Amino acid sequence: MSIAAIESMASLSTDVFYDILRRLDGPSLASAACSCAAFCSISREERLWENVCSSMWPSTNREDVKSLISSIGGFRKFYADCFPLIVNKEVTEYQWNGHLEYPEEWTEAEYYGDTVGLERISPLDFVSIVDIRYKDKTICSKVLWGIPNANGSNSWFHNCPFRIDLLNYAARDDDSEGEVTLSVSDGLPPITSMEKERKDGKLWKELRDGLRLSWIVVNRKVKQAANLASWSPLGGQRHWPTDRDFVIRFGSVLPAKDILPCQVVECILIMKFRVIHTEDDGVETTLKLTELSMQLEDMEGAHVNGRNSLHILKEALSCHRSKNYSEVLESCHLYSRVQSELKEEKMRNESRIDRLCILSGIAAFVTFWYCIL
Repeated sequence: MSIAAIESMASLSTDVFYDILRRLDGPSLASAACSCAAFCSISREERLWENVCSSMWPSTNREDVKSLISSIGGFRKFYADCFPLIVNKEVTEYQWNGHLEYPEEWTEAEYYGDTVGLERISPLDFVSIVDIRYKDKTICSKVLWGIPNANGSNSWFHNCPFRIDLLNYAARDDDSEGEVTLSVSDGLPPITSMEKERKDGKLWKELRDGLRLSWIVVNRKVKQAANLASWSPLGGQRHWPTDRDFVIRFGSVLPAKDILPCQVVECILIMKFRVIHTEDDGVETTLKLTELSMQLEDMEGAHVNGRNSLHILKEALSCHRSKNYSEVLESCHLYSRVQSELKEEKMRNESRIDRLCILSGIAAFVTFWYCIL
Protein backbone atom coordinates (compact mmCIF):
# COMPACT_ATOMS: atom_id res chain seq x y z
CA MET A 1 0.00 0.00 0.00
CA SER A 2 1.40 3.35 -1.01
CA ILE A 3 1.04 6.36 1.23
CA ALA A 4 0.61 9.76 -0.39
CA ALA A 5 3.11 12.34 0.75
CA ILE A 6 1.82 15.28 2.73
CA GLU A 7 2.51 18.32 0.59
CA SER A 8 2.08 20.93 3.31
CA MET A 9 0.85 21.52 6.84
CA ALA A 10 -2.29 23.07 5.36
CA SER A 11 -3.37 19.69 4.04
CA LEU A 12 -3.80 18.36 7.59
CA SER A 13 -7.09 18.75 9.42
CA THR A 14 -7.42 21.24 12.27
CA ASP A 15 -8.70 18.39 14.41
CA VAL A 16 -5.41 16.56 13.89
CA PHE A 17 -3.51 19.65 15.03
CA TYR A 18 -5.72 19.96 18.09
CA ASP A 19 -5.23 16.30 18.96
CA ILE A 20 -1.46 16.78 18.75
CA LEU A 21 -1.39 19.93 20.90
CA ARG A 22 -3.67 18.61 23.62
CA ARG A 23 -1.08 15.93 24.44
CA LEU A 24 1.65 18.49 25.21
CA ASP A 25 2.63 19.99 28.54
CA GLY A 26 2.76 23.74 29.09
CA PRO A 27 6.32 24.53 27.92
CA SER A 28 5.95 22.27 24.86
CA LEU A 29 2.61 23.83 23.98
CA ALA A 30 4.08 27.34 24.24
CA SER A 31 7.01 26.31 22.01
CA ALA A 32 4.70 24.69 19.45
CA ALA A 33 2.66 27.91 19.27
CA CYS A 34 5.77 29.69 17.98
CA SER A 35 6.48 27.13 15.24
CA CYS A 36 3.75 27.97 12.72
CA ALA A 37 0.60 30.03 12.22
CA ALA A 38 -1.69 27.00 12.44
CA PHE A 39 -0.32 25.92 15.83
CA CYS A 40 -0.33 29.52 17.04
CA SER A 41 -4.03 29.88 16.22
CA ILE A 42 -5.07 26.59 17.80
CA SER A 43 -2.90 27.13 20.89
CA ARG A 44 -5.12 30.06 21.85
CA GLU A 45 -7.88 27.58 22.62
CA GLU A 46 -8.70 27.87 26.33
CA ARG A 47 -9.50 24.17 26.63
CA LEU A 48 -5.88 23.27 25.88
CA TRP A 49 -4.57 25.50 28.65
CA GLU A 50 -7.25 24.28 31.03
CA ASN A 51 -5.95 20.74 30.53
CA VAL A 52 -2.38 21.92 31.11
CA CYS A 53 -3.33 23.74 34.32
CA SER A 54 -5.41 20.87 35.69
CA SER A 55 -2.54 18.48 35.04
CA MET A 56 -0.02 20.67 36.85
CA TRP A 57 -2.31 22.11 39.55
CA PRO A 58 -5.20 19.70 40.37
CA SER A 59 -6.83 22.43 42.49
CA THR A 60 -7.83 24.16 39.26
CA ASN A 61 -10.28 21.29 38.56
CA ARG A 62 -12.67 22.71 41.15
CA GLU A 63 -15.62 24.57 39.70
CA ASP A 64 -15.17 27.60 41.96
CA VAL A 65 -11.49 27.84 40.98
CA LYS A 66 -12.38 27.52 37.29
CA SER A 67 -14.77 30.45 37.68
CA LEU A 68 -12.06 32.44 39.45
CA ILE A 69 -9.52 31.78 36.69
CA SER A 70 -12.03 32.73 34.00
CA SER A 71 -12.74 36.02 35.80
CA ILE A 72 -9.06 37.03 35.87
CA GLY A 73 -8.35 36.37 32.20
CA GLY A 74 -8.56 32.63 31.55
CA PHE A 75 -6.34 29.58 31.85
CA ARG A 76 -3.77 30.73 29.29
CA LYS A 77 -3.04 33.90 31.26
CA PHE A 78 -3.15 31.97 34.54
CA TYR A 79 -0.47 29.56 33.32
CA ALA A 80 1.69 32.39 31.99
CA ASP A 81 1.50 34.11 35.40
CA CYS A 82 2.05 31.06 37.62
CA PHE A 83 4.40 28.72 35.76
CA PRO A 84 7.45 31.06 35.85
CA LEU A 85 8.69 31.49 39.41
CA ILE A 86 9.53 34.76 41.15
CA VAL A 87 13.13 35.93 40.77
CA ASN A 88 14.58 38.91 42.62
CA LYS A 89 18.02 39.97 41.38
CA GLU A 90 18.15 43.21 43.33
CA VAL A 91 18.92 41.73 46.74
CA THR A 92 22.49 43.05 46.93
CA GLU A 93 21.46 46.46 45.60
CA TYR A 94 18.76 46.82 48.23
CA GLN A 95 21.06 45.55 50.94
CA TRP A 96 23.88 47.97 50.30
CA ASN A 97 21.83 51.02 49.30
CA GLY A 98 18.92 50.56 51.67
CA HIS A 99 18.78 51.46 55.35
CA LEU A 100 17.93 48.46 57.49
CA GLU A 101 17.32 50.59 60.54
CA TYR A 102 13.93 52.27 60.78
CA PRO A 103 14.57 56.05 60.73
CA GLU A 104 13.58 57.87 63.88
CA GLU A 105 11.73 60.49 61.83
CA TRP A 106 9.29 57.91 60.50
CA THR A 107 5.75 58.52 61.67
CA GLU A 108 3.56 55.68 62.91
CA ALA A 109 1.59 55.80 59.66
CA GLU A 110 4.79 55.46 57.61
CA TYR A 111 6.02 52.59 59.77
CA TYR A 112 2.82 50.57 59.47
CA GLY A 113 2.14 51.45 55.85
CA ASP A 114 -0.08 53.70 53.79
CA THR A 115 -3.53 53.63 55.36
CA VAL A 116 -5.19 55.08 52.28
CA GLY A 117 -3.54 52.48 50.07
CA LEU A 118 -4.43 49.74 52.53
CA GLU A 119 -8.11 50.51 52.21
CA ARG A 120 -7.84 49.57 48.53
CA ILE A 121 -6.28 46.19 49.41
CA SER A 122 -8.93 43.91 50.83
CA PRO A 123 -7.81 40.61 52.43
CA LEU A 124 -10.93 39.06 50.92
CA ASP A 125 -9.51 39.63 47.43
CA PHE A 126 -6.66 37.15 47.99
CA VAL A 127 -7.07 33.45 47.19
CA SER A 128 -4.47 30.76 47.93
CA ILE A 129 -4.36 27.75 45.59
CA VAL A 130 -2.01 25.10 47.00
CA ASP A 131 -0.90 21.75 45.57
CA ILE A 132 1.65 19.28 46.97
CA ARG A 133 3.16 16.52 44.84
CA TYR A 134 5.31 13.60 45.83
CA LYS A 135 7.08 11.86 42.93
CA ASP A 136 4.60 13.32 40.41
CA LYS A 137 1.61 12.15 42.46
CA THR A 138 -0.67 14.78 44.00
CA ILE A 139 -1.07 14.18 47.73
CA CYS A 140 -2.77 17.43 48.77
CA SER A 141 -4.82 20.15 47.07
CA LYS A 142 -6.33 23.00 49.09
CA VAL A 143 -7.91 26.36 48.36
CA LEU A 144 -8.21 29.21 50.86
CA TRP A 145 -10.53 32.12 50.07
CA GLY A 146 -9.37 35.33 51.70
CA ILE A 147 -6.83 35.80 54.50
CA PRO A 148 -7.90 34.48 57.92
CA ASN A 149 -8.39 36.85 60.86
CA ALA A 150 -8.14 39.94 58.66
CA ASN A 151 -11.68 41.28 58.94
CA GLY A 152 -12.04 45.02 59.24
CA SER A 153 -9.48 47.76 58.67
CA ASN A 154 -8.83 48.13 62.42
CA SER A 155 -8.34 44.42 63.08
CA TRP A 156 -5.43 43.26 65.23
CA PHE A 157 -4.29 41.34 62.15
CA HIS A 158 -2.70 44.47 60.66
CA ASN A 159 -0.25 45.00 63.53
CA CYS A 160 0.50 41.37 64.36
CA PRO A 161 2.96 39.02 62.60
CA PHE A 162 1.53 37.74 59.33
CA ARG A 163 1.04 33.97 59.11
CA ILE A 164 -1.31 31.62 57.27
CA ASP A 165 -1.65 28.07 58.56
CA LEU A 166 -3.42 26.41 55.67
CA LEU A 167 -4.33 23.16 57.45
CA ASN A 168 -6.29 25.09 60.09
CA TYR A 169 -8.27 27.35 57.78
CA ALA A 170 -8.67 25.63 54.40
CA ALA A 171 -10.43 22.52 55.71
CA ARG A 172 -13.76 24.30 56.19
CA ASP A 173 -14.02 25.14 52.47
CA ASP A 174 -12.11 22.17 51.09
CA ASP A 175 -13.84 19.35 49.28
CA SER A 176 -11.20 16.80 50.32
CA GLU A 177 -11.59 16.11 54.03
CA GLY A 178 -9.32 14.08 56.25
CA GLU A 179 -5.64 14.14 57.06
CA VAL A 180 -2.89 14.07 54.43
CA THR A 181 -0.57 11.07 54.66
CA LEU A 182 2.36 9.53 52.79
CA SER A 183 3.13 5.82 52.90
CA VAL A 184 5.19 3.10 51.25
CA SER A 185 2.44 2.70 48.64
CA ASP A 186 3.14 6.32 47.60
CA GLY A 187 6.83 5.58 47.05
CA LEU A 188 8.31 6.07 50.54
CA PRO A 189 11.12 3.70 51.53
CA PRO A 190 10.21 1.31 54.38
CA ILE A 191 11.75 2.34 57.70
CA THR A 192 12.32 -0.38 60.26
CA SER A 193 13.17 2.04 63.07
CA MET A 194 13.88 5.72 63.67
CA GLU A 195 17.32 4.84 65.00
CA LYS A 196 18.25 3.32 61.64
CA GLU A 197 16.78 6.35 59.85
CA ARG A 198 18.93 8.70 61.93
CA LYS A 199 22.02 6.85 60.72
CA ASP A 200 21.35 6.49 57.00
CA GLY A 201 18.86 9.36 56.44
CA LYS A 202 17.15 7.49 53.62
CA LEU A 203 13.64 8.74 54.43
CA TRP A 204 14.83 12.36 54.74
CA LYS A 205 16.60 12.18 51.38
CA GLU A 206 13.48 10.76 49.68
CA LEU A 207 11.34 13.56 51.10
CA ARG A 208 13.78 16.27 50.08
CA ASP A 209 14.12 14.97 46.54
CA GLY A 210 10.52 13.93 45.94
CA LEU A 211 8.35 16.72 47.39
CA ARG A 212 7.12 19.61 45.23
CA LEU A 213 5.02 22.55 46.41
CA SER A 214 3.01 25.14 44.50
CA TRP A 215 1.43 28.01 46.48
CA ILE A 216 -0.37 30.33 44.08
CA VAL A 217 -1.79 33.62 45.32
CA VAL A 218 -4.52 35.29 43.26
CA ASN A 219 -5.87 38.80 43.72
CA ARG A 220 -9.38 38.94 42.32
CA LYS A 221 -9.52 42.73 42.24
CA VAL A 222 -6.36 43.38 40.20
CA LYS A 223 -6.80 40.09 38.25
CA GLN A 224 -3.23 38.92 38.82
CA ALA A 225 -1.66 35.72 40.14
CA ALA A 226 1.80 34.44 41.10
CA ASN A 227 3.40 31.29 42.48
CA LEU A 228 5.17 32.12 45.75
CA ALA A 229 6.76 28.68 46.17
CA SER A 230 10.17 27.57 44.95
CA TRP A 231 8.65 24.32 43.64
CA SER A 232 11.56 22.24 45.03
CA PRO A 233 12.70 22.48 48.69
CA LEU A 234 15.25 25.15 49.59
CA GLY A 235 16.23 23.34 52.77
CA GLY A 236 15.00 21.46 55.78
CA GLN A 237 15.88 19.57 58.93
CA ARG A 238 14.72 17.07 61.47
CA HIS A 239 12.70 18.90 64.07
CA TRP A 240 14.01 18.70 67.62
CA PRO A 241 13.34 17.01 70.04
CA THR A 242 11.54 13.89 68.73
CA ASP A 243 13.37 13.23 65.41
CA ARG A 244 10.04 12.02 64.07
CA ASP A 245 9.22 15.42 62.57
CA PHE A 246 10.72 16.53 59.27
CA VAL A 247 10.56 20.23 58.38
CA ILE A 248 10.87 21.13 54.68
CA ARG A 249 11.23 24.78 53.67
CA PHE A 250 10.16 26.36 50.38
CA GLY A 251 9.83 30.04 49.50
CA SER A 252 10.79 33.03 47.41
CA VAL A 253 12.29 36.52 47.72
CA LEU A 254 9.68 39.25 47.32
CA PRO A 255 10.20 42.97 46.65
CA ALA A 256 9.24 45.38 49.43
CA LYS A 257 10.47 48.62 47.89
CA ASP A 258 8.85 51.70 49.48
CA ILE A 259 7.12 49.36 51.95
CA LEU A 260 9.94 48.32 54.31
CA PRO A 261 13.41 49.82 54.86
CA CYS A 262 15.10 46.50 53.97
CA GLN A 263 13.46 46.65 50.49
CA VAL A 264 13.20 42.84 50.17
CA VAL A 265 11.59 40.13 52.29
CA GLU A 266 11.56 36.36 52.29
CA CYS A 267 8.34 34.44 51.82
CA ILE A 268 8.82 31.28 53.92
CA LEU A 269 6.64 28.26 53.22
CA ILE A 270 6.95 25.52 55.81
CA MET A 271 5.81 21.93 55.35
CA LYS A 272 6.11 19.53 58.29
CA PHE A 273 5.66 15.76 58.21
CA ARG A 274 5.55 13.45 61.24
CA VAL A 275 6.38 9.74 61.22
CA ILE A 276 3.33 8.06 62.77
CA HIS A 277 4.12 4.43 61.82
CA THR A 278 7.24 2.40 61.06
CA GLU A 279 7.67 -1.24 60.10
CA ASP A 280 8.23 -2.03 63.79
CA ASP A 281 4.55 -1.15 64.41
CA GLY A 282 3.41 -3.98 62.17
CA VAL A 283 2.16 -1.61 59.44
CA GLU A 284 3.84 0.14 56.54
CA THR A 285 5.86 3.30 57.10
CA THR A 286 3.44 6.25 57.19
CA LEU A 287 3.94 10.02 57.47
CA LYS A 288 1.30 12.62 58.30
CA LEU A 289 1.30 16.25 57.14
CA THR A 290 1.04 18.30 60.34
CA GLU A 291 1.85 21.83 59.13
CA LEU A 292 1.60 23.84 55.93
CA SER A 293 2.14 27.54 56.54
CA MET A 294 3.29 30.82 55.01
CA GLN A 295 4.91 33.83 56.67
CA LEU A 296 7.04 36.82 55.63
CA GLU A 297 10.33 37.82 57.26
CA ASP A 298 12.58 40.82 56.68
CA MET A 299 16.37 40.83 56.31
CA GLU A 300 16.89 40.76 60.09
CA GLY A 301 14.57 37.77 60.52
CA ALA A 302 11.70 39.78 62.01
CA HIS A 303 8.15 38.80 61.08
CA VAL A 304 6.35 41.27 58.81
CA ASN A 305 3.02 42.48 60.15
CA GLY A 306 -0.28 41.92 58.38
CA ARG A 307 -0.61 45.50 57.18
CA ASN A 308 2.69 45.50 55.28
CA SER A 309 2.20 41.91 54.15
CA LEU A 310 -0.90 42.88 52.17
CA HIS A 311 1.13 45.51 50.30
CA ILE A 312 3.99 43.07 49.67
CA LEU A 313 1.70 40.31 48.38
CA LYS A 314 0.02 42.76 46.03
CA GLU A 315 3.38 43.95 44.66
CA ALA A 316 4.61 40.35 44.29
CA LEU A 317 1.87 39.62 41.76
CA SER A 318 3.52 41.92 39.23
CA CYS A 319 7.24 41.37 39.95
CA HIS A 320 9.85 39.73 37.71
CA ARG A 321 9.60 35.98 36.98
CA SER A 322 11.74 33.40 35.20
CA LYS A 323 11.29 29.91 33.73
CA ASN A 324 14.95 29.20 34.49
CA TYR A 325 14.86 27.33 37.80
CA SER A 326 18.59 27.86 38.40
CA GLU A 327 17.93 31.63 38.51
CA VAL A 328 15.23 31.07 41.11
CA LEU A 329 17.60 29.08 43.33
CA GLU A 330 20.36 31.64 42.81
CA SER A 331 18.04 34.43 43.92
CA CYS A 332 17.05 32.57 47.12
CA HIS A 333 20.64 31.57 47.94
CA LEU A 334 21.83 35.13 47.35
CA TYR A 335 19.26 36.41 49.84
CA SER A 336 20.40 33.84 52.42
CA ARG A 337 24.04 34.80 51.89
CA VAL A 338 23.37 38.53 52.24
CA GLN A 339 21.22 37.87 55.30
CA SER A 340 24.06 35.85 56.90
CA GLU A 341 26.53 38.65 56.17
CA LEU A 342 24.19 41.15 57.81
CA LYS A 343 23.90 38.99 60.93
CA GLU A 344 27.67 38.58 61.11
CA GLU A 345 28.20 42.32 60.71
CA LYS A 346 25.63 43.01 63.41
CA MET A 347 27.35 40.57 65.77
CA ARG A 348 30.73 42.20 65.09
CA ASN A 349 29.29 45.64 65.83
CA GLU A 350 27.72 44.40 69.04
CA SER A 351 31.01 42.78 70.02
CA ARG A 352 32.83 46.08 69.45
CA ILE A 353 30.29 47.94 71.56
CA ASP A 354 30.61 45.36 74.35
CA ARG A 355 34.39 45.69 74.37
CA LEU A 356 34.10 49.47 74.39
CA CYS A 357 31.71 49.34 77.34
CA ILE A 358 34.04 47.02 79.25
CA LEU A 359 37.05 49.25 78.60
CA SER A 360 35.05 52.33 79.57
CA GLY A 361 33.99 50.62 82.80
CA ILE A 362 37.56 49.65 83.62
CA ALA A 363 38.80 53.18 82.88
CA ALA A 364 36.09 54.69 85.06
CA PHE A 365 36.94 52.24 87.89
CA VAL A 366 40.65 53.01 87.70
CA THR A 367 39.98 56.77 87.57
CA PHE A 368 37.68 56.53 90.59
CA TRP A 369 40.26 54.76 92.73
CA TYR A 370 43.04 57.03 91.49
CA CYS A 371 41.06 60.08 92.67
CA ILE A 372 40.39 58.49 96.05
CA LEU A 373 43.97 57.49 96.67
